[in-house]
Amino acid sequence: MDELKYPIGQFNFSEEVSDVQIPGLVAHLEALPDLLSKSIGGLSEDQLNCSYRPDGWTIRQVIHHIADSHMNGYVRFRLALTEDCPTIKPYDEAQWAELEDAVNMSVDVSLRLVESLHKRWVRLIRSLTSTKLNSEFRHPDIGNVSLKKAISLYAWHGNHHLGHINTFK
Repeated sequence: MDELKYPIGQFNFSEEVSDVQIPGLVAHLEALPDLLSKSIGGLSEDQLNCSYRPDGWTIRQVIHHIADSHMNGYVRFRLALTEDCPTIKPYDEAQWAELEDAVNMSVDVSLRLVESLHKRWVRLIRSLTSTKLNSEFRHPDIGNVSLKKAISLYAWHGNHHLGHINTFK
């Protein structure tokens, strides 16, 4: 079951992220919208409404979840860049995935959202100096998270859910 839940393995928060790794991680963020579109290309509405694993979200919910998560991530970046280690507000992703729009709305809406969001996010990240990459936000459950660590997390997150979709196919 762990292979279905974590097809690319779990994210390692204790692993350091160096400045040298950032361009490759940003390339993952930049590629994600196209990879998402390709990964669900040809899936029927019925298939989009199927779960990728027992007791898992549907493919539709996964696509909408990525948009929700990455919107939150983008806002967290902007807060960290404009405030001194702001405490961010977590959200209940499982409850968000059960809201009507995540269950029933066309995935095209979130695919377009992720495409636009990632263009802005990638441009913002590429503009950051080493000093700015070390800016932090505080997550109430995890503690301080540097933007370098967050870049790694969101690159993993996109690939993690691509793994779910590709496992389904």
